[in-house]
Amino acid sequence: MKKNWTSADIPSQKGRSIVITGTGGIGYETALEMTRAGAEVIMAGRNRDKGEEAISKISKINPAGTIRFEQLDLADLASIKAFSQRLRTQRKSLDILVNNAAVMNPPKRIVTKDGFELQMGTNYLGHFALTAYLLPLLQKGNKPRVVTLSSLAHLNGVIDFSDLQAEHNYKPMVSYSQSKLACLMFALELQRRSEAAGWGITSIAVHPGISRTELIPNGAGKNSAAGMVRRIFGPVLFQPAAHGAWPSLYAATGIDAAGGNYYGPSKMRETRGYPAIATIAPQAKDTKTASKLWEESEKLTDAEFI
Repeated sequence: MKKNWTSADIPSQKGRSIVITGTGGIGYETALEMTRAGAEVIMAGRNRDKGEEAISKISKINPAGTIRFEQLDLADLASIKAFSQRLRTQRKSLDILVNNAAVMNPPKRIVTKDGFELQMGTNYLGHFALTAYLLPLLQKGNKPRVVTLSSLAHLNGVIDFSDLQAEHNYKPMVSYSQSKLACLMFALELQRRSEAAGWGITSIAVHPGISRTELIPNGAGKNSAAGMVRRIFGPVLFQPAAHGAWPSLYAATGIDAAGGNYYGPSKMRETRGYPAIATIAPQAKDTKTASKLWEESEKLTDAEFI
């Protein structure tokens, strides 16, 4: 890959379509740059007001762009199914899916509409179901790619099948790390299954390093310990969200971005910098656990990759 790759290196995306989950932070920056590159962009999020505000800002920056908002609550399987069905009636194909949206470290255990622990349900299971439902559109896309966001937190993650939803022992960061490990394992397993089944989909995982987004304030809270660090040391420790989006943008558009790879920032232990190959924790390479997680996820979400 090119050294010091940035959003300025994105090739023309005219004629390509992309769905991005999440309307703020990394999702917003990804949508902005993809719109600038000429793609047809669909921003999917839970909060319509925030979504429409993001669309308005992007449209002012790039009036010639094609972008719209669609309602999608990743913490509600019915909403995911409805969103996917809408898309499948509106269009014949989809070229890129960016599984970006996330919640991080709610201090108390919260469950989704379907009873999943919020972080595992939103960050991983919601995106698992979404990808399954959009598979038919992606298969008809032009060199389709699925980009799934993991995190540096995956390095400490463990898939605990005995308490996957943290019903017996909820620790915010443990659940977050598990959800992001699951995202990485899913991306790698999706590539393996795509190759084996001939789906023709390129699956790539990324992480944004440590970036200035609203993930911490919206999750743990702005007055939490992490929130205080974010507020006081943000400009020093946290890179701009626009830079945090570079790995996602590279994975979505880079000519030499390869399926089954994991990209993240290249400097200061992958916390900031230009996109490069990122470190995959040993537990993320466990194909038996990945296969078991996939099968368990199909049961939990009632979503199959067919």
